[in-house]
Amino acid sequence: MQVKICGITNLEDALCAAQNGVAAVGFIFHRPSPRFINPQKVAEITDKLPARLVKVGVFVNEKESFVRRTFERCRLDMIQLHGDESPGYCRQFPRNRILKALVLQTEEDVRKSEAFDVAAILVDARHNGLYGGTGRTADWDLARKIAGPLILSGGLNEFNVPAALEVVRPAALDINSGAEEKPGKKDSAKIARMMRIIHSASAGETPLNIFIGRDRT
Repeated sequence: MQVKICGITNLEDALCAAQNGVAAVGFIFHRPSPRFINPQKVAEITDKLPARLVKVGVFVNEKESFVRRTFERCRLDMIQLHGDESPGYCRQFPRNRILKALVLQTEEDVRKSEAFDVAAILVDARHNGLYGGTGRTADWDLARKIAGPLILSGGLNEFNVPAALEVVRPAALDINSGAEEKPGKKDSAKIARMMRIIHSASAGETPLNIFIGRDRT
């Protein structure tokens, strides 16, 4: 199963993720986030990462021009839209490059997700106005009803990941606060333990490759 570690703010944590078999790392360009990182620093980090590690930029309600400019400047592979972006906004970008984050509160939210023509839907949780990284779990019962490829996020950690995999059966996982010492600093031991748990729980399954490099179509 593919795993993305989000909220990367330094080279050490990104390399740790790569060494533990993580498929992708996420860089958050949303200033209110405690894990915000500026594009210049991301460009310096991505230049030193292995090509197989997919680099994802996380944007919240940004102008399309800023997203495109940052995508190229930082040599990103994929774009994660984590705000209130519409299906029309998402269609400005290549489908296989876009991950759309949604919060599911009702069955109607599940139905609305079908309007997004993207590589995958990422289900997360919000709290106190924050667009993610809150440590709150998403609604697993609603998440499992997403029709297309699903990335499960929201409060995942080494203790609840096995249950999440069993209940939701997502195509991929997105882990942020559950792999940290503190906001913006990952815990290498937690990453290693979680990856062992995930590999054990998903052994024998054929992974769906959602996270792809920029040179792949």
